Amino acid sequence: MHWLRLIPLLAALFTLGCATTGDDELGNLSANELYKRAKDALAASDFETAINTFEKLEARYPFGKYAQQAQLEIAYAYYKFDEPDSAIAAADRFIRNNPGNEHLDYAYYLKGLANYTRGMSIVDRLARREPSERDTRALREAFADFSTLVKKFPDSRYAEDAGKRLIYLHNQLAQYEINVARYYMRRGAWVAAANRARYVVENYQRTPAAREALQVLVVAYTRMGLDDLARDAERVLERNTRASAP
Repeated sequence: MHWLRLIPLLAALFTLGCATTGDDELGNLSANELYKRAKDALAASDFETAINTFEKLEARYPFGKYAQQAQLEIAYAYYKFDEPDSAIAAADRFIRNNPGNEHLDYAYYLKGLANYTRGMSIVDRLARREPSERDTRALREAFADFSTLVKKFPDSRYAEDAGKRLIYLHNQLAQYEINVARYYMRRGAWVAAANRARYVVENYQRTPAAREALQVLVVAYTRMGLDDLARDAERVLERNTRASAP
């Protein structure tokens, strides 16, 4: 019955043979054919195949005309494959290796999108939480990416969308500070609440959260017995309310 022991070995050799055949098939393709194969996979939303094929293309033809484009396509494929960390790493590599490339603006745009996605956990998605309710590190990095795009490439086709995202992120970062301030208020930490609210007033004056910040300051200062500061905050709040009234 020794032949029974050969079955696992034969199965392993068969699997290895199939994998080798697949690699040989790609190995016989030109750079143009590899690029087309990867783009077809990308169009079909087969992102894993697209990534693997683009990486093979870049490895085999590192100095060809498709190599730079493959680096950028890899970043996009990782972003669509819901692998934001890998997308950011690929975009950073493209930016570092191709400082004069005509698609540099798109690399920063991809980084911004990926950083925003990176800030969303599974719970955030299921609960449909606002970005202002989660950790802001990734949002701040996304803000930096979009800011770089707008400043360095004001005529980019992505600049307008990046600008809109900057406004949204700016508002969300301000709202995050208010959420934290209200958290402190619920626990009676009036100094911490006032510090957060004052930070919003000083750094996010043109956001909807600024009015909430003044409201927090009125309550926090009153609870701390700082009546003069509370009245000052209330006067500013009333003045802003009148100015925004129709």
